[in-house]
Amino acid sequence: MERNYWLDGIMGVVTGDALGCPVQFLSRSRIAQRPQGPVTGMEGYGTYNMPVGTWTDDGSMTLATLSSLIVKGGVDPEDIMTQFVRWEFEGEYTPFGEAFDEGNTCSSAIFNFKRDGDISTCGCRSESSNGNGSLMRILPACLYYCSKQKGSGITDEEAIEGIHTISSLTHGHLRSLIACGMYYFMVKNIVEGIGADGRHQLTALLQAGIDEGMKFYGKDPDSREELALLGRLTDLSVFRQTPAEEIRSSGYVIDTIEASVWCLITTDSFEECLLKAVNLGDDADTVGAIAGGLAGLYYGYESIPAEWLSVIRSREWIEELCDKGNNAFRLE
Repeated sequence: MERNYWLDGIMGVVTGDALGCPVQFLSRSRIAQRPQGPVTGMEGYGTYNMPVGTWTDDGSMTLATLSSLIVKGGVDPEDIMTQFVRWEFEGEYTPFGEAFDEGNTCSSAIFNFKRDGDISTCGCRSESSNGNGSLMRILPACLYYCSKQKGSGITDEEAIEGIHTISSLTHGHLRSLIACGMYYFMVKNIVEGIGADGRHQLTALLQAGIDEGMKFYGKDPDSREELALLGRLTDLSVFRQTPAEEIRSSGYVIDTIEASVWCLITTDSFEECLLKAVNLGDDADTVGAIAGGLAGLYYGYESIPAEWLSVIRSREWIEELCDKGNNAFRLE
């Protein structure tokens, strides 16, 4: 059966986002000590007092990016920023017509673009602007460039240049660019590695992607310094043994990519992975979204618990958008 990787991955992002939304900013100890205990399924209210199945800025900016790709037939950075402005100021791509839970770096970039209309200067490039706000929305761009590599044979260099451009619309520091690029290589290896013959081991596919990314960026001296910050991902068989208390789930991009990969390699199903991710606490929705994108690609849409999918807000619209993405940019 032909896979719809757009549906698999994007619904993974949105589901992880919605699962983590109610416990965002709670420490893992506070989550564990709640009267109802750790998260075991979709909940409502909590941090933002939103109904069950509500997704946040992670899902909104991912869907805005996907919509732009479809309408424009490819990457149009100015249009992507225009869609972010529509999200921020008009409530487009939101469950209830109003943007909420937006990070400072993304918000600053959107305000800069709205004021100046310049995609080359709107993004933040300081070292202090290395939150996870571009990583959380990069999956549609990753899938798009995977499709371009399959269809027209673009190089990794061309794909990564595009990934960097889309990241830098909000997050332009090299650290954030590399995190998005490493995510791309993991996405690429999952999509290419599963194929028609069934599933390969997830850890092996992620390791192949990380190895490819390390080799790609290791050619550049400036990048090598940033790669050292991702050193714990070099050997996933070792990283898998890292105890939970040494996994940080803050909004810092390095913490987020580490936490997401750790959840993927220490679990055996979509459900187990996502529950582990959101119960880490802190930036629970974003760790859930980023892990959810990769878990969705690997395990498939059918692996997402039906009771979770049934409460996702605007689910039919999201799935229709994913189908349009699949029709426009084939990955099979």
